[in-house]
Amino acid sequence: MAKGRGISERGMTIVRALALLSVIWLAHTPVLAASKEDRVFTIGNYPLEARDQNAVAAKDRAIAEGQQAAFRSLLKRIVPVTSYKHLSQLKGVKAAGFIESFAVRSERNSSTAYIASYDFVFSPDPVRRLLDKEGIPYIDRQAPAVTIVPAYRVAPEVAKGLPPTFAAAAGSDAWLYAWKALDLGNALTPGSLQPLKPDVHADTVRKLAEGDLGMLRTLAQSYGTETVVLAVLEPEAGQKKLNVVLVGRDAVQNLYLKRTYRLEGDLAYTAELAAVISLSILEGRWKAINVRGAPASVPSSSWDPATPAPRAESGSSAGPSADGPGPLTIAVAFRGMEEWQAISRQLAHTPEIAGLEVLGLSARGARVALRYPGGPQNLALALAQQGLILENTRDGWLLTRR
Repeated sequence: MAKGRGISERGMTIVRALALLSVIWLAHTPVLAASKEDRVFTIGNYPLEARDQNAVAAKDRAIAEGQQAAFRSLLKRIVPVTSYKHLSQLKGVKAAGFIESFAVRSERNSSTAYIASYDFVFSPDPVRRLLDKEGIPYIDRQAPAVTIVPAYRVAPEVAKGLPPTFAAAAGSDAWLYAWKALDLGNALTPGSLQPLKPDVHADTVRKLAEGDLGMLRTLAQSYGTETVVLAVLEPEAGQKKLNVVLVGRDAVQNLYLKRTYRLEGDLAYTAELAAVISLSILEGRWKAINVRGAPASVPSSSWDPATPAPRAESGSSAGPSADGPGPLTIAVAFRGMEEWQAISRQLAHTPEIAGLEVLGLSARGARVALRYPGGPQNLALALAQQGLILENTRDGWLLTRR
């Protein structure tokens, strides 16, 4: 009997060990959103750090604070910058109720500290419902992927006297690492990171950095795609400032934007800040043409979300009865992004439509708000002449294309 019990206990020990290993394996396996269309709801490689009385308390605090911060990052990812002020309405919302899953990428701890990197996957539909309820516009449709090429450039007259951390090899590594640390695959404007190819001549980089867009064809040929953005980092003399140029073509149109960053701390720290802002610029451009409801009307190739472009008159989420001065909210159904762009152009060019605003956009549908002086019935007649069908359904007004 003793021998039998020994085997049983040993077996139970093995079972427990295997169960523990499976939990550890799952916890350290990267987690992805359920579908490619919902990838923007994953905040990957998010840093966590906290200190407390002991290791357990520090970890609990880091996770609680980290998931809340990751939720704020998600909201800023999908909400247009012009509506950031409305995010204050969500300050009391607990992120834990919107998390579908999470995974540990890396972690280390001491007796009083916990430092880690997590992937947080948020449930798409609850997040959408929250934003819909609060009337906050958003876009959760990813842009077509763009190839991003980080390049570090030091002018010969500046290179003299620079410390080793600013040398070509060290600077290139710092700039490339800054981009690698970003969550490019799940971004609203996803990026494929590529190194600067040897066949891209230094003069090509210089001309592009100086604004010669005629060299874009050369860059596109080198990478075999029209949607490629060269991100050039260049230190100024005196080591007090860094210049960053984004030049190329993204999912919107040709782009040339130059920003200057004050050198804070070391080169690597400022490079990380510049990479974060650069990605937000690419995301902001995509949001600008989709959320505002005018896909072909980005004001200029150097539009920057830090200085928002003028937008159409904003309206509240009124119900289906919009015969008066209030806006009419319409659900739009379509089969793909190309059809959506065609519909939104038709709406933008329909006479007497005013205050056109996209309140939400997903892979197969959108919500728009607009004003029409003749009311929805007369609007339906006007849109019918363009092959658009506006119907008053049980769930409200629905717009489709013939």
